[in-house]
Parts: sequence; C-alpha cells; structure tokens
Amino acid sequence: MEWNLRRMDSELRQINPDLLQPSKSFKKLSSGTITLNVGGYLYAAQRQTLVRHPGSLLEELVNGKKPVQHVDAMGNIFIDRDGPVFRHVLNFLRLGEVVLPEDFKEAALLRREAEFYRLVELAQSVREWEQRHFARQEPAFLEVTDNHERSQGLRVYCSDGNFIEKIKGRLVQVSKSRLDGFPEEFEISSNVIQFRHFIKSEMGSRLVLKEDNTFVCTLESLKLETVMLALRGGYRLLTSLDSNRGSVVQCEALHFVK
Repeated sequence: MEWNLRRMDSELRQINPDLLQPSKSFKKLSSGTITLNVGGYLYAAQRQTLVRHPGSLLEELVNGKKPVQHVDAMGNIFIDRDGPVFRHVLNFLRLGEVVLPEDFKEAALLRREAEFYRLVELAQSVREWEQRHFARQEPAFLEVTDNHERSQGLRVYCSDGNFIEKIKGRLVQVSKSRLDGFPEEFEISSNVIQFRHFIKSEMGSRLVLKEDNTFVCTLESLKLETVMLALRGGYRLLTSLDSNRGSVVQCEALHFVK
C-alpha cells in the first residue's frame, strides 16, 4: 500500500511538478493572476479586478494592507464564505454592474456577502434589484375611467409606471408641423395620465400616434389604444362599469390586473 502511494505521488509529479506544491498565485503579489479559495471554490482573477474598489476587503488582502489569516493546502488565500455566490461578487468587480438571472433566489445572501467584502456599491445594487424584483411579483392594477365629458376627459391609472411610459411613448403632440413629444400637462404623476383636452393655447395643436402622425387622437381612440396595449401586455379585464352599451370603448370604467 505504501509503495502504491509513493508510485502515485511520483506519477503525479511527472504529470505536473507544481500540482503538489503550494500555489504561487498569492506568494507573488506582483503576479497578474491571483487564485482565491472561497468556501472550497477556486476562483482566478486578474489582480487589477480584485483591487478595483479601494477599501474593500479583497483590495486590502491583495495589496497587503490586511494580513492573510488563512491559506489552503495549495497556498491560495482562503476566505470562509459562501463559494457559489462569490461568482456574482466577482462578476460585479469585472463588469461594474449587477447581472443576475430572473429566477435568482439568493439576493439576500448576496447582499450580506457584499457587506462582508465591504463592497458598498454592490450591496446597494442588490437592494435595488430586490425592490424591482418584488415590484414585478406584485399584481399590477390598471384603471381606465371616462365620464364622457371633455372638461374631465379620460383618466388612466396604473400601479406599474412602466405601462404609463408605454402609453406616453405611443403619443406625440403636433404643433405647426412640429413634433413636441408627449404633453406634460396630461401627466399627473408617474402612475396617472389624464387627457382633459387636446388643444393647447397654440392653435393647430393636436395629439397623434407617434408611428402615424396623420391619425388624430380622440377620447375613444385613446381608450381603445390603452385597452389594446393592456391586453397585449398581459393584462386581463376584471370589471367594467356600464358595459350594457355594447362596446368596451363606451364603458365608463374598466379595471384590469396583471
């Protein structure tokens, strides 16, 4: 048995003499590539990547500002933290931004790891990602109301501000053959648009579709456009008030959810 072990050791050394020797990746701080052992997972990165954020734990370890407490059997810096999640930490250092899959389940853990490595920007970016992710998980509510009076007009409310942006992106105001963009006077908030009237103080001003500026919008066409955008966007109709008029466009209120 002892002879077999010696033979295996000899064969391994012949294949790669450095295989059973301590790694030179951290021994030589000037080396362009450094290998880290994070929770048993080996990661290799350029030195300039690891020192990209001054004051971070990784920058201090690599630059010798903080003494290395532990190394593995190969001489690599050993960090007793979550190994798989560290790939996202390293990607942040490489890319300068957080790129996570839609079904990522360990955002809270990644945020804690970012705090451990003293990467403030990463921790904040993960918090923002969590907020966006949770917002997408919450049902979006859309309400379209129309009292058929020109003084009040058409009101569109949506809990998802992105839908309001889609409506704004479809419409422009034309004044004297000039495209003025979406009228600010119609935007009540990031979640509400109210089309009270279409003619501003400047004569000849009109609201048109961006893709066809010859199509002049009316309350009815705006409502139909909103309904079509909602249905194409995955919203489903919940309730409609006064639907006995025979047309969705004629309803005084429409409620959608996504």
